[in-house]
Amino acid sequence: MLVLTPIFDPNFSESSFGFRPYRSAHEAIHLVQQHIRAGYRWCVNMDLTKFFDTVQHDVLMCRVARKVRDKRLSRLIGNYLRAGVMVDTDFHPSNEGTMQGGPLSPLLANILLDDFDKEMEQRSHRFVRYADDFLVFSKTEQSATRVFRSVERYLTRKLKLVVNHDKSSVCRTEDVEYLGYRFRGFGGRFEVSAKNLRKFKDRVKEITRRIGGRSMSSRFIELRRYFQGWIGYFHYGLHKTQLQYLDKWVRRRIHACYWKQWYRVRTRIRMLLKLGVRQEEAISHGSSGRGYWVMSSSAAMHVAISIDYLKKNGLARLEEIWSKFASKKRTAGCGPACPVV
Repeated sequence: MLVLTPIFDPNFSESSFGFRPYRSAHEAIHLVQQHIRAGYRWCVNMDLTKFFDTVQHDVLMCRVARKVRDKRLSRLIGNYLRAGVMVDTDFHPSNEGTMQGGPLSPLLANILLDDFDKEMEQRSHRFVRYADDFLVFSKTEQSATRVFRSVERYLTRKLKLVVNHDKSSVCRTEDVEYLGYRFRGFGGRFEVSAKNLRKFKDRVKEITRRIGGRSMSSRFIELRRYFQGWIGYFHYGLHKTQLQYLDKWVRRRIHACYWKQWYRVRTRIRMLLKLGVRQEEAISHGSSGRGYWVMSSSAAMHVAISIDYLKKNGLARLEEIWSKFASKKRTAGCGPACPVV
């Protein structure tokens, strides 16, 4: 991979971003926004069925051989492709496809699909590709439908790939999700897709499960790590109000964890009193038989487990992490990898 990347990568398309040095998914999102602002509000959203598993070795090696003249290196790549896999104790030969997770597979995918990129450029189509995930843009539904048919023919006949018709479609740019983002309005304003917001909540629920005897400090450490990674990728599509809502929801999850830890009535009353709740409220709330989720939003829990208390104990806030990313972006200036939201 280290030897082949400098040979192939410089000639790859400017509209290709996946698994390439000094290129990122954010740049791909930025280019999508540029096409939308230029008036291209219809797109071909093509999905390839099990791309890495269906790559034809002869088609791929033919494209590798255009620049690799050394037969020993070609033989080595061929052996890599045909190495086979072990499933439990059974050996399965690999007559097609390239192993997912292998260090060479992303580069080989780009080498194969570079022909597709060059074909799109030759036809003067606007497109964005990130590995096997790509969009081809058009100004009208009719032209997008024609492009869909021609792109499908090229992928199936020339590159011998399989198109997933159930997930491939011609649609408006507002209806497409790409690399976790959605695009709204004529300006292509970024939003985190509903699917990824659900994934965020599912991950937080997993970390803040009320079973397993896990300490609060370990939960806070894992939440901080997850928040930093999630905000690092999605900070372009988030806004302050949305983050405040998510922070509030996370705090309620944490309140429910604390309430579960104080599972005895005496313990609940004692802890509420210790954390500054008035005696009457502490007794009435501590003696309540309502569930954890209901009590997590009670007035007593908001007083006892306040925002300051959680911050002091190490709970990260999404809004604060997002603000740091925004300030860094303003300080560094907005380059090509900094989309205008």
